[in-house]
Amino acid sequence: MHIPDNYLSPATCAVMTTAMVPVWVKSVRKMKEEIPKVKIPLLGIGAAFSFLLMMFNVPLPGGTTGHAVGGTLLAILLGPYAACISVTVALLIQALLFGDGGILAFGANCFNMAFVLPFFGYFIYKFIKDRVRTEKGEYVGIAIGSYMGINVAAFIAAIEFGLQPLLFKDATGQPLYCPYSLSVSIPAMTIPHLLVAGVIEMIFTVAIVAYIKKVSPGTIYDGAKQKTNAIYGLIALLICFTPLGLLATGTAWGEWGTDEIKEVASGGNVLGYIPKGMKDGFNFEAIMPDYAISGLPEVAGYILSALAGVAILIILFKVISSFMKSGSKA
Repeated sequence: MHIPDNYLSPATCAVMTTAMVPVWVKSVRKMKEEIPKVKIPLLGIGAAFSFLLMMFNVPLPGGTTGHAVGGTLLAILLGPYAACISVTVALLIQALLFGDGGILAFGANCFNMAFVLPFFGYFIYKFIKDRVRTEKGEYVGIAIGSYMGINVAAFIAAIEFGLQPLLFKDATGQPLYCPYSLSVSIPAMTIPHLLVAGVIEMIFTVAIVAYIKKVSPGTIYDGAKQKTNAIYGLIALLICFTPLGLLATGTAWGEWGTDEIKEVASGGNVLGYIPKGMKDGFNFEAIMPDYAISGLPEVAGYILSALAGVAILIILFKVISSFMKSGSKA
């Protein structure tokens, strides 16, 4: 679901980034109001969870791959506004260091995964939890909320992809950016997420919430005193298992490089060309593209990338916390 650069027009990217600005402003304001200074580092832990879950690629129908995001998970643990900030920072680190998601498309990726996903998923979770006031009802809310959250986000991404060939064409009528219309992008994005990625998101969310409720209920939104040692242990375990994401072959739909897209087949027809806006578009060289480190085996590079990303996220939020004013809230 990480949209690379040049799949969306610069105008689309500008619109999506502009749409995210008030969301970011409101999220920072609410975070300061709701989260005590001592709990700000928990946003780094949340960002680390999201970062790691997005490294666990799974095979999807059609020969592509996908992953969980953890947006609803973080909304349940930290609140939806804090989740927005955590996922935003995780996406920023992915884009800058690992080339996972575009720089120009950063606003669009945040709109889908840091706004739509956690807020919609949390709304569904709360709607069910508040009406079925039992532990079982809460877990039903967690499951349905997380499943719906990622699927609605995938649907929004599909619309962003599918609008490009309608709005942006060259003089010959060929698409400048994403070449696939809504009739292709919507089923290509939504069906695999409905069948597989949404289920993976649901399983991760239910399992991690259950684990954290047991070992550290204080990390739950509006919870009591937190105990993070067991959570750091879970993060370490996830880091060790991230190479499982390498087992999924194929490229995620809508994330092909310019060296791949010409040969992509849809409906039995090969595209046969590289859209001009993609070929001549913006290009950013990440430090560790595709979570690989030059000279190291792929598995070692993946683990070290996971470790580096997690360390940066946790340290970053601890540094932010140190600059916060003392008091009951951030």
